[in-house]
Amino acid sequence: MAALWLLLGFLSLFVLSSSTCPDHQKQSLLLFKSTLLNITRTTNDSSSSSAFGLESWNSTSDCCLWDRVTCKSSSSSTAPVVVALLLDSLVSTDQPVVVPSAVLAPLFRLTTLMLLDVSSNHIQGGIPGDGLASLTKLVHLDMTQNNFSGSIPPQLFRLRYLQYLDLSENMLLGGLSQQVGYLRDLRTLKLDDNFLGGSIPEEIGNLTELQELSLSSNSFSGRIPASVSNLRQLQVLDLRENLLSEQIPSEIGGLSNLSTLALGKNKFSGGIPRSMQNLSKLETLMLENNLLAGEIPSWIFDIKPLNILFLGGNGNMLAWSNNSVTAPKCMLSQLSLQSCGLAGEIPLWISAQKALVYLDLSKNELRGTFPLWLAEMDLGTIILSDNELTGPIPHRLFQSWSLSILDLSRNNFSGELPKNIGDANGIMVLMLAGNSFSGTIPSSISDIYRLLLLDLANNRLSGDTFPVFDPDAFLAYVDFSDNDFSGEIPVSFSQETRILALGNNKFSGKLPRNLTNLIKLEHLDVHGNEIGGEFPEFITEMSSMQILNLRNTSLQGPIPNSMSNLKALQILDLSGNSLTGNIPPGFGNLVGMIDTPTKFSSISSVFTFPVQYIDLIVNWKRSVQGLSSNPSIDLYSLLDLSKNQLSGKIPASLGNLKGLKILNISSNSLSGNIPDSFCGLENVESLDLSHNNLSGKIPQSFEKLQQLAILDVSNNHLEGPVPKGGQMDTMNDPKYFANNSGLCGVQIGLPCPTEPVKPSAPTSEDNSDETNELRFAWEGAWFGFPLGFCLSVIVILLTGWFPARASSPARRGRPRRHAPSRISVRRIGS
Repeated sequence: MAALWLLLGFLSLFVLSSSTCPDHQKQSLLLFKSTLLNITRTTNDSSSSSAFGLESWNSTSDCCLWDRVTCKSSSSSTAPVVVALLLDSLVSTDQPVVVPSAVLAPLFRLTTLMLLDVSSNHIQGGIPGDGLASLTKLVHLDMTQNNFSGSIPPQLFRLRYLQYLDLSENMLLGGLSQQVGYLRDLRTLKLDDNFLGGSIPEEIGNLTELQELSLSSNSFSGRIPASVSNLRQLQVLDLRENLLSEQIPSEIGGLSNLSTLALGKNKFSGGIPRSMQNLSKLETLMLENNLLAGEIPSWIFDIKPLNILFLGGNGNMLAWSNNSVTAPKCMLSQLSLQSCGLAGEIPLWISAQKALVYLDLSKNELRGTFPLWLAEMDLGTIILSDNELTGPIPHRLFQSWSLSILDLSRNNFSGELPKNIGDANGIMVLMLAGNSFSGTIPSSISDIYRLLLLDLANNRLSGDTFPVFDPDAFLAYVDFSDNDFSGEIPVSFSQETRILALGNNKFSGKLPRNLTNLIKLEHLDVHGNEIGGEFPEFITEMSSMQILNLRNTSLQGPIPNSMSNLKALQILDLSGNSLTGNIPPGFGNLVGMIDTPTKFSSISSVFTFPVQYIDLIVNWKRSVQGLSSNPSIDLYSLLDLSKNQLSGKIPASLGNLKGLKILNISSNSLSGNIPDSFCGLENVESLDLSHNNLSGKIPQSFEKLQQLAILDVSNNHLEGPVPKGGQMDTMNDPKYFANNSGLCGVQIGLPCPTEPVKPSAPTSEDNSDETNELRFAWEGAWFGFPLGFCLSVIVILLTGWFPARASSPARRGRPRRHAPSRISVRRIGS
């Protein structure tokens, strides 16, 4: 950004206010404006449209005087020409807009351009290489934060005057061509947040003027090329969140101008190169979440300019020496030593880091109490989760106006929550789950006006009165599960609440209708409480609902057919109740279970830092298992109606739910045949129909279920052969077919007769043997599929990115988000 303003300042010296721009350039700019307005008008289906900042563009004025346009005289003429266009953020983000890359075509007629910025405009399609090839004088090109796709066109690498190239935060594919080495004048290359892969070419070493190389959040693999040693002017090297491996090259230690080295979230191995102690200008060092090993070298703390240090998450292989005495010469503002083997009390040397605002010491072996000196440091972020800390939380901690994130989850803290907790009204994330806190929730907690996430789960908290949050508050995530709360279900939360988890408490009564006031609620979990009465039909009015868990309550009566109104519903668990009647045929219209889910929740839109769900945990046949640990894998959809008193036939419409991963309707009184339509459950992995009164045959069409891993039809009245082909050939556990009328098949060791044969009259002993041979006596214990979930909150440092990312706004509309550190919460329903 500094380079941009320097370039604009230089160009402004040549602006001629007394002359007019060439008419052909003016017409090209007006054509660009009209084309953009027509596109936005068509996309928004509106008679009006706007392009912010182009209001001054009209046919009666000089284009050199227009906003976002800079002119200067050419070398061969005193007449001014257009040399710079700042066309970022022209399109409103209030409505979804699709802007094809062809909209840029008129701009390519301005062959005098030296600077072109079209960032943040929802432009999609391939980068128009042929058009850009005409801009031979281009020095600065910024196309970040769009939806450009395809590969990087080779024409870009022929723009020999190019000094600044930013294609970050798009959807670009392919690799980085060796031709990048042609851009010998390049100072800045930013390709972050795309889908680029392959190796980093050795030709990158030809860019000897390069000052910033940022390729983070892609899929680059292999090693860092040794040719980086040629980049003597390099100040920022950001390769975070890729698949890079092998050892960190020692040549990096020769980059004497380096101020930022960010290699986190890769697969680097080996130790930290000793040559890096020569980086005397280093301010940011991020090596977290790799496979680095060995002892953390003490010389790191001798690099005086060092300000940000992230070494955590290397699988306990990169270890802190608990016997060493550390007296850092640097003054850190951000420090992460997550899972670095710290033992004993929180290191006292941290108290001398007076500039510290961010501290992550999670997943270590820290013991002792929360030190008063740490509470008095007034940090912005404190993450001490997954340690063995004990005692109460100091009251002094909540006298801080700086505190934004506090995560003390999964320790052994005890005592009552401080009454003054609400004095720290700048807290955005408060995570105290998995401790032994007791007493009631302090009423002052509702005074924290910035609070977005509140997790008090798995403690010993009790009481039947709860804080009353302002309906206009920001609170989006509330988890009070696994405590001893009682009384009626609380509803005094913000209208912004997206996730409300109250499971495994002692709540009683009926579900309150006031839940419908939480108009953005996406996830409601009240399982394991004494919720009585009939299934509340008002639930079907909560159109934002994606996850509904009412497992093991005391609900009675029929399931309303209007449940089909919940089009967003992806996970429904009504198991372990006393529900009666038929399964509503309308379930087959639940769009959230028909479409393969690609997102879990829109909760990330209410956080200033992104939120990712990285695992969905269910009880799969007697063992808790994570179904997915990769946020890029489509998330799971589940329907569990087991252990009720449902009757009648299975509606054929359930076969429409092709997005389902788990369908469990076991332990009811369902009758009739298994619908042939179940072959449409193309993504189902577990199908449990056991303990019903089903008859007839298992449909041969089950051979089409290519994802099926578990099929349980035991304890019914089924007969005939177990289908062959596909995944059905792997269904060879007899217990899943036991106690039926006459199932047979090679999978269960009972051959099917090819034709009826009249047997001779057996003796009583023979008859007993035949009965033992042909009939299973196994009786299996039933287990349901209780739902759980896992939330990962990626914390973009609230103190700001390091300089290389300082001006980059949050990524919009991407299936993934990236940040230097993470707070995670894991909740398993029971």
